[in-house]
Amino acid sequence: MAKQTAATKKPSSGNAQDFSKYIRRFWILFTGGIFLFFFMFLLASWGLLGEMPDHTILENPKTFLATEVISSDDKTLGKFYLDDNRTPVDYEELPKELIDALVATEDIRFYEHAGIDFRGTLRAISKFGSGGGASTVSQQLAKQLFTKQVSSNKFQRLFQKVREWVIAIRLERQYTKEEIIAMYFNIYDFGNNADGIRSATRIYFGKEPKDLDLKESAMLVGMFKNSSLYNPRPHRNPEGVKNRRNVVLAQMYKYDYISEVKKDSLQATELDLNYSPESHREGTATYFRAYLDKFMKDWIKDNPKPDGSRYNLYNDGLKIYTTIDSRMQRYAEDAVARHMPRLQAEFDNQNTPDRNPTAPFVDLDKNEIKDLMDVSMRRSERWRLMSAAGKSDKDIRASFEKPAQMSIFSWKNGQPIEIDTVMKPIDSMRYYKSFLQPGMMSMDPQTGHVKAWVGGMNYRHFQYDHVKQGKRQVGSTFKPFVYATAIDQLHLSPCDTIPRQQITIEANKYGNPLPWTAKNSDGRYDGFLTLKSALGNSVNTATARLMDKVGPEPVVDMAKNLGITANIPAVPAIALGTPDISVYEMVAAYATFANKGVYNKPVMVTRIEDKNGTVLYQFTPETKDVLSAEVAYTTVNLMQGVVEGGSGSRLRDAYRVNQTLFKEIGTGYPYELKNPIAGKTGTTQNQSDGWFMGMVPNLVTGVWVGAEDRAAHFQSIAYGQGAAMALPIWGLYMKSCYADEELDISLDEFERPENLSIEVDCKKWKGNDGDGSDFGDELDDVLDF
Repeated sequence: MAKQTAATKKPSSGNAQDFSKYIRRFWILFTGGIFLFFFMFLLASWGLLGEMPDHTILENPKTFLATEVISSDDKTLGKFYLDDNRTPVDYEELPKELIDALVATEDIRFYEHAGIDFRGTLRAISKFGSGGGASTVSQQLAKQLFTKQVSSNKFQRLFQKVREWVIAIRLERQYTKEEIIAMYFNIYDFGNNADGIRSATRIYFGKEPKDLDLKESAMLVGMFKNSSLYNPRPHRNPEGVKNRRNVVLAQMYKYDYISEVKKDSLQATELDLNYSPESHREGTATYFRAYLDKFMKDWIKDNPKPDGSRYNLYNDGLKIYTTIDSRMQRYAEDAVARHMPRLQAEFDNQNTPDRNPTAPFVDLDKNEIKDLMDVSMRRSERWRLMSAAGKSDKDIRASFEKPAQMSIFSWKNGQPIEIDTVMKPIDSMRYYKSFLQPGMMSMDPQTGHVKAWVGGMNYRHFQYDHVKQGKRQVGSTFKPFVYATAIDQLHLSPCDTIPRQQITIEANKYGNPLPWTAKNSDGRYDGFLTLKSALGNSVNTATARLMDKVGPEPVVDMAKNLGITANIPAVPAIALGTPDISVYEMVAAYATFANKGVYNKPVMVTRIEDKNGTVLYQFTPETKDVLSAEVAYTTVNLMQGVVEGGSGSRLRDAYRVNQTLFKEIGTGYPYELKNPIAGKTGTTQNQSDGWFMGMVPNLVTGVWVGAEDRAAHFQSIAYGQGAAMALPIWGLYMKSCYADEELDISLDEFERPENLSIEVDCKKWKGNDGDGSDFGDELDDVLDF
């Protein structure tokens, strides 16, 4: 027999025993590993590896939900939150490409497993994690929901992993696959206050989740890897995010979700962010949201939950449905943003050191300026905080003189910017006093619904609200209240004529301690004019004559009935607008004239719902009859004269305006609004305040412009009048509203009451000079007062 080769030799008995020993050890280790694996599962399910959520918590995982502010056209205006800016969406609101990108990248066997991908787990173990992780979407959701802090200790992290596996299986039993996907997208923190997919799509792309395209979906799914590392903002890691997005697209191609052509074309594109931060000081309707914050806190105090606890504005996921129209709000903010830098540039030009050594103040000496700044210091937030901390007045004053690093607001090429600089706090206060500020509100007079609210230029730097919080002298915008009182009491007509000459109301006749005489801004006191021309051209002596006839008390009563809550002394001088009144109250008062004499209290919130859609609050309209429809219509007819041939005529024609300096600051001119408009300009003493109140049948809008301190103002009425400071904002806003036909802003005439007994169709109210100011001898009915 031939010798056996080495290759064919049978193993010796010793080698055979060694081989059997290795096999036994393998099966012991394998069986032990399986036992240990299931034993750890058992320990985790008993809660011995960390607290386990029970079925009630699994049914309602605790997540903090931001309160959402919703416009009348169903757009999100903003949110109230502290840490979590989260608003959940349903699975149906997620685009298919977003879901495909998630499955292709994070869990390709998502629809096959029951929470744990055993194939992926074995692969990860066999390659010691070098071939990628094996966490399923369900496990990642369990981690996001119930692992408060990932342990850095390997053994503790292993226990956490096992616990997450158990929770993942339970989640799969509790929810459908679609619900798990929606929960995962809703729970993830995408960075930059983008908690959940809805916030992420709004912040990074300015759109809702359903409107995402493929490359946007791929970018967001790519951020699941690590949103802190893969932050797409320009100063963070946009290149890394782009690379990660391209990995997602490659995964989608690998698993046949997209073609190679589409993959290649999208991988070559940029991120194309439309970064829109969502914070309390940024975004849309910031001043309105600041008002709403206070409104909600007051409401929460008076409306506890059924169990007696209070709602949390920042965590309970309330939905606040408001009357603000997001489109009209945008048009209002755009109008302010276009006009204010142009107006400010002219104001700055007139307040250079060589033209005004005390800039921005006018006609104040050094001591008066020192006193003014001292008052401002004491009212400042710095003073309040340091005083509360126990600092002395001396220390606080010293802090205002110490240079500090700060970011200040400025305009550059018509755009708001921030400038990092070093400045004394006292100097920064004076710097900010040089800015002109706007206040604007727009309201539907028939419902009282407020459609737009702009309380200032930039909420981040100027947080004082000039719609409801601020009250300023209203100037000639108060005159319609005087005219309405006279029409109501004396049955006057816009066609009635009145002398232009001065009138002096003797001392103590109406509580005035001294004789009071009104003066006209143009210095003219000759001839006669109609009431329509008198109001249209804001002739002070005519208004004073009406005030003398009806007396201040009825005018004050009229203003109060129109919703004015400010203190108005019953003296003749109020005829020219000396009271301080807010834009909010002025708009509501004027809306009464447009609404046939019926006052509607402004409405900002229509209803409040909890996170489940249960209605917690429904507004109840507050209305009252103030004037007859006849008196209201006649007053409106008078105010139409302001636009037809008076101080507001620049809304219509270019001829008169071209003869003035208006072209320099009349942003957006010509407006060419040909439809019926009623309105009133207002300018206070020294041009400290400029107003324009304008209305059409279904929209009333008021605009105020002025500086923080009345001592800061234009020195010339050509620039400082309401028709130059405030009217352009109104014109720009209305042009935008009319261009958006979906808004259905009225172009019609104001509705005329049936059987109108007051003559309003004046055959002639324009005079020889074309402005209705001089009738000579052609008079039919001169009022005898």
